[in-house]
Amino acid sequence: MQRGELRGAVARGPPGGPGGPALPAPPLRRRVVTKRERLRAALRGEAVDRPPVALWRHFPREDARPQTLAAAHVHFYTTYDWDFLKVTPASGYYGDDWGLHAGYRPNREGTRHYTDRPVKKVADWAGLRSLDVTAGVYGRELHTLHLIREALSEDIILATVFSPLSIARTLCGDQALLRYLREQPDVLHQGLATITDVTGRFAAETLNAGADGIFFATQCATTDYLTEEEYEEFGRPYDLQVLDAAAQAEVRLLHLHGSHVMFDLVTDYPVDAINWHDRQTPPTLAEARQRYSGCLVGGLDQETLSRGTPEEVAGQVHDTIAQTSGRGLIIAAGCVTFVDTPDANLHAVRTAVAHN
Repeated sequence: MQRGELRGAVARGPPGGPGGPALPAPPLRRRVVTKRERLRAALRGEAVDRPPVALWRHFPREDARPQTLAAAHVHFYTTYDWDFLKVTPASGYYGDDWGLHAGYRPNREGTRHYTDRPVKKVADWAGLRSLDVTAGVYGRELHTLHLIREALSEDIILATVFSPLSIARTLCGDQALLRYLREQPDVLHQGLATITDVTGRFAAETLNAGADGIFFATQCATTDYLTEEEYEEFGRPYDLQVLDAAAQAEVRLLHLHGSHVMFDLVTDYPVDAINWHDRQTPPTLAEARQRYSGCLVGGLDQETLSRGTPEEVAGQVHDTIAQTSGRGLIIAAGCVTFVDTPDANLHAVRTAVAHN
């Protein structure tokens, strides 16, 4: 019907002339919101049809090869219809090209066990070489991203990038890092400079490989491990350099790993959202909403997901939305989903979000 025909039809009125029976109005169709639109709105704190939701996990049998790791991620993402895909490589992947040796022992996280660390003495920090991030293990992870992007052309993909201090901790061990940090800080800073350069270049390359953004994880911003003053010196400056290298990312999501995290220390980071173990350590989501204006990511407890009932999982989803009014929120777990999490509970998350 052309515009003139439409005007004529309106002037004539309903069939049968004036006073004739009116045809029922066609049902209103709600515009379908894309996952990308939903995530963007949540990151901006705008009203959404529902909060975005995503979970992520390790794939310990598949993560040694790009083809198998990409396939595992795509299957997990499409099976549960998450709103974005956070890519989870083998734990400690970033250290392999520096000489980190690791293997698997059965564990619920699906992480690797480190059998030999490359930094054993002071001189090893200065000996850390610059790496070509398009080759070796870093290149392998970029290829994984490329394969996932080929399979999911329109979907939101986040690459996992670790903080330089977290990488340094893996390269030498927990107690050794504290010793270097407190007794020989100059050599540690030298090593951190090399690590930061490599990590920043890798973060930028993930965007070229198909990622929309980065999931930036720090395992050291906790007072169980460091003082805030120590993190200000050895963590924050290097974190900011990596985040700046990924400034073109559509999404920069910060993950604070562990208990007693330094939440207030990072609320001014140039990121779009913060994720932490909110069910296990302060602040709660409701408390964080008063202290941070950006998007909050969390609400689900890994243990409840793994050992709870679908009804308990759904209850956490509803409580998460209640704590935040559903705005500026991405529903997720505080960290990786355990590999023994039952399908019924994963589906319960997705169903509860859709029907809230």
